[in-house]
Amino acid sequence: MLLAHPPPLPVVPADRAVAAARAYAAHRRGRVAFAVVDSHGRMRGRNSSRTYASASVIKAMLLVATLEQAGATPLSAHEQRILDPMIRRSSNTAARRVYRRLGPGPVLRLARRAHMRRFAMPALFEARIDAADQARFFARLDALVPEAQRHYARKLLGGVVPEQRWGIPQGVGPAWRVYMKGGWREGLVHQVALVEGPGGVAFSLAVLTDKDPSEHYGHETVRDIAQLLVG
Repeated sequence: MLLAHPPPLPVVPADRAVAAARAYAAHRRGRVAFAVVDSHGRMRGRNSSRTYASASVIKAMLLVATLEQAGATPLSAHEQRILDPMIRRSSNTAARRVYRRLGPGPVLRLARRAHMRRFAMPALFEARIDAADQARFFARLDALVPEAQRHYARKLLGGVVPEQRWGIPQGVGPAWRVYMKGGWREGLVHQVALVEGPGGVAFSLAVLTDKDPSEHYGHETVRDIAQLLVG
């Protein structure tokens, strides 16, 4: 008797969806890049090796570098009181405290483990990132975080406060779980995420923009690219 094999999971995003997102990004104002590691592990995107200042996107790497140092040791209440606002509310004060303790070394080592190719860290919020590297990082999120700390990492990255859940969460809709970090300042809007959906389908996405005419315009760009990719 032949055993039936389950059908392969679909590729998400589909080729046509990536093509639609590329066409959309090409006509947006400013400098727009995105990269996606799809549900079969393929990297695709547009301008995905173009570098940008990280702004607050670097906070996700600070979180993972801190958890990597902790290993299997439970975090203290004091550590959690710093990490929680750094991720969920994007506190710059908390990020500076974490970075003063860590220094650049653990973050640079994390970048190497995540197979980032163009990452550099001249200063905390001026780290040089590109969409491909950030998509690689979020695609490997569980592998980079010690097993004992994975639930906590997902709790923070999945629990960003509602007013900062623009962009990717809005674009993909409520059927998808989004573990994310955004970064923004005048003229610059970024968002990076691991996106998980029904049936075990998952992909990572990084959308980086600068020279945006407004913050709202940047939010729209991120949201619409995400929406096209799952549409």
